[in-house]
Amino acid sequence: MDDNRFNCLYFIWFLPSWDWRNDGACLLYLGILRITSSFCSLHSENIGRHCRTMHFCGGSWVKSRAVFEIHCELFDVPFESCMRNPKELLVASKAFTSETKWISWWHLLTGIACYTLSLVVACSDFFPMLVRIVGSCVSGLVIVRLFIIYHDYNHGTILKRSWIAASILKVYGMLVLSPSSVWSHSHDHHHKHNSRSSGNNTGSYPLMTREEYVKADRWKRFGYAVSRHPITVFGGYLTVFLYGMTIRSFFLHPRKHFDAGIAMVLHAALLTFCYMQGWDILILGMLLPLVVSCGLGAYLFYAQHNFPTCQLHRREDWHYVLAALKSSSYIRMSKLMHWFTGNVGYHHVHHLNAKIPFYRLPEAMAAMEELQTPGTTSLHPRDILACFRLKLWDADRCTFISFREAVKA
Repeated sequence: MDDNRFNCLYFIWFLPSWDWRNDGACLLYLGILRITSSFCSLHSENIGRHCRTMHFCGGSWVKSRAVFEIHCELFDVPFESCMRNPKELLVASKAFTSETKWISWWHLLTGIACYTLSLVVACSDFFPMLVRIVGSCVSGLVIVRLFIIYHDYNHGTILKRSWIAASILKVYGMLVLSPSSVWSHSHDHHHKHNSRSSGNNTGSYPLMTREEYVKADRWKRFGYAVSRHPITVFGGYLTVFLYGMTIRSFFLHPRKHFDAGIAMVLHAALLTFCYMQGWDILILGMLLPLVVSCGLGAYLFYAQHNFPTCQLHRREDWHYVLAALKSSSYIRMSKLMHWFTGNVGYHHVHHLNAKIPFYRLPEAMAAMEELQTPGTTSLHPRDILACFRLKLWDADRCTFISFREAVKA
């Protein structure tokens, strides 16, 4: 059957169905279409194309995976052939890249307000010490949320034409030891080279293959083990942000990362000021919030690309969309933690299209079938331990392994 006749049938049968909402009605309709199509001898490739088009255009009413699978089964088309190819996925994801300015501003201003309020609680003698400690930890969690807003701004996803937002967020970046020049350079590289099994690891944790580790000398093995150790990750305030993002970046490239030098001066000034106000202000008002935010942020970044089902690829086999779907995790969290972390758990969606605002990531995942079966992990201690056991990439087995497994092999 030629494309013109197929398109004619598609128009006749599917135009009346765009507004259907009931899955049962959809299945009845699909059954009728299946019987009709058998008389018309539709080619399987046209049916596959039709299934993909239906799923993309009618995604608002074919809501469940089960209905879509039955849809493919009725037409004797493999489910995989009905899914969109990488180019179609990227095109489909653009539907979620539009920003609503007032919502972006709402998230930024409410985030600043929540941080200010929690910091007042942490620093006020009016409250019992236990309440102040809780307030200090909450302020650290809110810093993580603000970091996601800062992250989206640097991607050019939100508030990109606002000089007010630019001023606020650039200062914020220096205060949390993530200067804009350093973060943008390393993070852009990360997105372009995410989860390659070899090459430059700028913007991510160092990664060695089993073969590289076996051939490495003792000191190189030791340095590598330290870089992926839980103490290094959870001590992200000192290791990742203060040293890696600020001090090291400035002394390596002082002109390129001049804002890292400013961040060092600001940090020293704030430490001195808080110390002069008292030990409680220094610890609860500055150090504990940074330890919480930097430690959690460093671990989240680790778990986003170091989880049990993660797949890495050689340079010649690497593909941007494949890296998003198979090498970037979905981190299961409570609604409260999703709020504190700015939906950072939807990382596979973000890697598919970095122009999707953080507050639209759940919407994109719910609407796109291909994003609903990612590799997952969580903040449960069991899953955290499982992620930290993943030390090396075994290219022969196509999986992460531990140091012990590498030695045994």
